[in-house]
Amino acid sequence: MAADAGPAHRMFAADEASRALGIELLDAADGQALLRMTVTPAMVNGHGIAHGGYVFLFADTAFACACNSRGPVTVAAGAAIDFLAPVRAGDELLAHARERARRGRGGLYDVTVTRGGETVAEFRGRSRTLREEGEGPA
Repeated sequence: MAADAGPAHRMFAADEASRALGIELLDAADGQALLRMTVTPAMVNGHGIAHGGYVFLFADTAFACACNSRGPVTVAAGAAIDFLAPVRAGDELLAHARERARRGRGGLYDVTVTRGGETVAEFRGRSRTLREEGEGPA
């Protein structure tokens, strides 16, 4: 992957939700993306572990960057996540998204979320490329 100011970087620059959580886009190109996020105390639930929604959002952002790394505008058509290990405040997470298949306007992407080399979550996303700017994902 090569860092540049490509379509994923432009999309991420406008992503207030992800950037407000401290997510960093490290690289995005050729159907792949690498992002980093540090879990904050505000992301921790009543069990003392990161709320799964934050881990999902992090993986979903990596998915979005990977499927938009080539252009044109691509959106999620569906996604699922498996949580494999608890995550706690202070943990630094990496999300590596990889394109698995593209056919027509559809795509399939896998995202592995790790903490220090340990896999903590696996995410699979299905994408849909829009025909025109502003079209819905149908």
